[in-house]
Amino acid sequence: MVNETFADKVIAFNRKLRLDVRLPEGVRVMNPFTENPQALSTSSAFYKKFYDDHHKRHIILGINPGRFGAGVTGIPFTDTKRLAEKCRLHIDGIHTHEPSSVFVYEMIDAYGGVEAFYKDFYINSPSPLGYVITNKKGKEVNFNYYDSKALQEAVEPFMIQSIKAHIAKGIITDVGFCMGSGKNCKYLSQLNEKHGFFEKLIPLEHPRYIMQYRSKQKDFYIDKYLRVLQG
Repeated sequence: MVNETFADKVIAFNRKLRLDVRLPEGVRVMNPFTENPQALSTSSAFYKKFYDDHHKRHIILGINPGRFGAGVTGIPFTDTKRLAEKCRLHIDGIHTHEPSSVFVYEMIDAYGGVEAFYKDFYINSPSPLGYVITNKKGKEVNFNYYDSKALQEAVEPFMIQSIKAHIAKGIITDVGFCMGSGKNCKYLSQLNEKHGFFEKLIPLEHPRYIMQYRSKQKDFYIDKYLRVLQG
């Protein structure tokens, strides 16, 4: 449709999101839009609220959705607590807390709030679907696409297709931002060199790393995010 807004494109993308490849033994794909009946409607309301325009944005790429953030809400780095407190949207009967979401929304507050931030940026991941494995205690835990070479190779075509789809929504490609200055940045830099998604890819420390290992320096990293994103 000619008059599709940024929000319309994201919602259509999420509605059709599937991964039909053979995954390594023990790895399960996590698709909030098929597993949680409220994820599509709630995330659609989020995008209509903040992205229902034709404004172009820069993209920030994470890794893949986690179990307590996008894995529930369908919105990257947004747990149910931040969804309610900051975005004024609710998922009934589910309450999740994700440390990465805490950092991201404190950074968004420092940027000027959700309206200002989401007008300028779109957050997603090279793999917009998540992965989990079952640990020795029988509990499902998050699994990153790069934690297994076999998984990385299996989902690479899906990630390339997804990044291209993200860009087609209305992404400015002079610079892309990458959450994860280690393995995620290394792999995305290789993909970017091969496919030319962005003129430049700038890494930022991943919010989970900051909250787990550098929480006392959280304000330093918020300032760093603002300097880089506003630069």
